[in-house]
Amino acid sequence: MKHQKILIYDFGSQYTQLIARRIRELNVYSEIVPPNYFGDFENVIGIILSGSPYSVYEDNAPDVNPEIFNLNIPILGICYGLGIIGKHFGGEVAPSPKREYGKALFKVLNNSLLFQGIPVESIVWMSHGDKLKTLPKGFKIIGSSENSEFCAIEKEHIYGVQFHPEVYHTQFGKEILRNFLYNICKAKGDWKLSDFIEEKIQEIRNVVNNEKVILALSGGVDSTVLAKLLEIAIGDNLYMVFVDTGLVKDYEKDRLKKIFQRNLFVIQAKDEFLNALKGISDPEEKRKIIGNKFIDIFRNFVKGLNLEIKFLAQGTLYPDVIESKRVVGPSDKIKTHHNVGGLPENLEFELIEPFKFLFKDEVRKIGKLLGLPDEIIYKHPFPGPGYAVRIIGEIDEEKLKIVKQADLIVEEEVKNFGLYNKVWQAFAILLPIKSVGVMGDRRTYEYVIAIRIVESEDGMTADWSKVSYELLERISNRITNEVKGVNRVVYDITSKPPATIEWE
Repeated sequence: MKHQKILIYDFGSQYTQLIARRIRELNVYSEIVPPNYFGDFENVIGIILSGSPYSVYEDNAPDVNPEIFNLNIPILGICYGLGIIGKHFGGEVAPSPKREYGKALFKVLNNSLLFQGIPVESIVWMSHGDKLKTLPKGFKIIGSSENSEFCAIEKEHIYGVQFHPEVYHTQFGKEILRNFLYNICKAKGDWKLSDFIEEKIQEIRNVVNNEKVILALSGGVDSTVLAKLLEIAIGDNLYMVFVDTGLVKDYEKDRLKKIFQRNLFVIQAKDEFLNALKGISDPEEKRKIIGNKFIDIFRNFVKGLNLEIKFLAQGTLYPDVIESKRVVGPSDKIKTHHNVGGLPENLEFELIEPFKFLFKDEVRKIGKLLGLPDEIIYKHPFPGPGYAVRIIGEIDEEKLKIVKQADLIVEEEVKNFGLYNKVWQAFAILLPIKSVGVMGDRRTYEYVIAIRIVESEDGMTADWSKVSYELLERISNRITNEVKGVNRVVYDITSKPPATIEWE
């Protein structure tokens, strides 16, 4: 079945992935494409032009092929996307004397399908330093704000808004997007994850036939849900490998053995990884070393099986693809992800990535539909390189033991306070510094542990969690009392952006 599709043109906004999620929440499939995309428009019922850190009048600012405006496909420009529309239809875009960041009062000025059922006045979320100074040719104003006379405009099938309807703080943002999808694009609402599961199972069977597939099983949500899907699709042709790098949570191995009773192979490789990482402090180098070591172990394992394995399956998600810059657009590469970076060009397997256009919450829902236990479905994201990137700087056996003990305490206490399923991630980081302390009337000089607890919808943006002092006190007391080598605990109160969730 070919689903109706919304294309989202990515100009580098931090909110682009959020637009994609919002569209899917409204039961319409969405896909992110680079600014210059002009390819297959089959089943495309609408186009959304995202925001951007650029200004449309800058040199080398990303732009679209103007032919998209002649396709007779409904278009919605958001923030920078409004500027793109203005630029292509003769409107002037210029720096605003007064920039708008945060909440603003929006007024609907004229009837429009885009604002059907929306109050005349509402709060919207702004994030811009430019604005339309003159109305593009043939357009009419349908809404304004205090700082933006042309805050919302339309002409035939083309619409533009200065604010961000995809952001939670815009009061009726979801309703505005629903209006665009169902009133303007005439969406059928045919995107359902249950259908996705059936389609992917059939697609996997068609691609794999009777060939064999190997999967690196980390114990995380993505790879475990993928393993379950593949097990249903191809049965004994799936070979799962859990590489115990020593950098993962100690309970992962036993948990996986309970879920998968056939074709699960465990490789003990802690010493290999620690030796390879000896003396390495750069986080990107750590990631690449771990990725390459993984591939080496896979190759040796496959040779030892004496089987012809054609496919390698990975639980790559959409944010992994975006952040690792496999979708070519103006977004900055943030870091090399374990499942999309570090793979050698001469990889002898064909790659299967059924989840590469899905977000984490969608994979969780698939796991639920497949009957996996809650302890897997709601498990917090864990970095592919594991504790290697939660030990800042060089890694050794002592540091690994410290961070694992501290991390387990954080996990236990967050669960005890009933917050585990309410926050996105909660974990400990071992810092490469020591501080003076006093324990039992004696001076100590020991390591510092940083605690990171964040709230997020998809990991693309995140806010630090305002958890209770009681929880932080409990975590701190337990770590300094139970973890030998630590005498100080600090709490990270930085959001993403400007920081990333992980420290490395």
